[in-house]
Amino acid sequence: MTAFQTMLNPSEDVMNIAKSFSEEIRTRASEFEVQGYVSQDLADRIAETGLYRLCTPKSLHGLEKSPLDYAAVTEYLAYADGSVAWVVFIGITSAISVSNLPEDAARRIFHSDPKAITAGVFAPMGRAVKTVQGDRRGYRLTGQWQWGSGSRNAAYISGGGFVTDSEGTILKTSDGRPDQRAFFMPTTEIELLDTWQVSGLKATGSTDFRVRDLFVPEDMTFDATRMSAPDGAIHKFPIFALLGIGIAAVALGLARASLDELVGFASEKTPQGSSKPLALKPSTQSQVAKAEAELRAARLFFYESISRSWQKATQGEEPSIEDRRDIRLATTHATNSAARVIDRMYRLGGGTSVYAKSPLQRHFRDVHVATQHMMVSDATLELVGRLFVGVETNTAQL
Repeated sequence: MTAFQTMLNPSEDVMNIAKSFSEEIRTRASEFEVQGYVSQDLADRIAETGLYRLCTPKSLHGLEKSPLDYAAVTEYLAYADGSVAWVVFIGITSAISVSNLPEDAARRIFHSDPKAITAGVFAPMGRAVKTVQGDRRGYRLTGQWQWGSGSRNAAYISGGGFVTDSEGTILKTSDGRPDQRAFFMPTTEIELLDTWQVSGLKATGSTDFRVRDLFVPEDMTFDATRMSAPDGAIHKFPIFALLGIGIAAVALGLARASLDELVGFASEKTPQGSSKPLALKPSTQSQVAKAEAELRAARLFFYESISRSWQKATQGEEPSIEDRRDIRLATTHATNSAARVIDRMYRLGGGTSVYAKSPLQRHFRDVHVATQHMMVSDATLELVGRLFVGVETNTAQL
């Protein structure tokens, strides 16, 4: 893979796992896109390697790798197909969140089936009322969640929600915060809705899902604003940063694939109305050079910001506000830079880019869905910009 090396040397074992699937993923990408989700046979085989639990503690059948490994694996998979990379990163991050459950509950999820895949949506779109069922305390949960990426492959799905009284008023915790929780549910008890009719990342299966008056045992929930995960470096790493890293890594992998695709046919393609191949046109040379520089610079900032925070986390420190600020800025910048690179390659490809057989059109559609995610939106630039200029701001989402 041209110019795909990272100076931070991800673990060779997990990169070899990703590489072992790359050709199959590339070959089957159209199959996944047409059906709207990654086929279960591939998801199961990826799960058997432990890749969905890349950052999960070994005590829960995880590989216990770093966010740098997570970023590198996701980027590499995206080089083959953005949708597969997306659902894998969702599985990785949701598996990390399982560790916030009481230990017995987390073990039930992961020890009952060491390859069980998880997915979930953090947004508090559900409403839950405390109840007792038999001898078990829990909640009656009702809600509908959007953007359920990877749900069709998952054994358990989480959904965020507020705890309310019987009249629907949101309850407060002892310290005055709204009682916001994450609820883990078996996929067999969830209704998956056919809503994922979109322009890009079609194979992520990011459909809406809903439940109505579903009993969720108390030990299958946790406080979504005060996570109580066990000690470990990965749990000192900001959860919002982990989500943003996955989005940016997908975008970077798509951008590298687009550059390599364009360069691959530039010497053979002679644009209509031109007397020389695309590769010999000064405008092509200039645009490719600019794209290469922008992509490499964005990757450098991306991996450097992750590395700095991870180093602190492994030393038992919480990453500072400045560290968290830089990761959010680096992930947003990387996603936007990747989109600009892909736009350049798509335009340079001319008529070749628009055909369904061209990867360029899929990369173009996929990255412009990724840029719409709230974690890499302009609101993030406004948030970190306030910190740079010294304006008081709410840093909860860093």
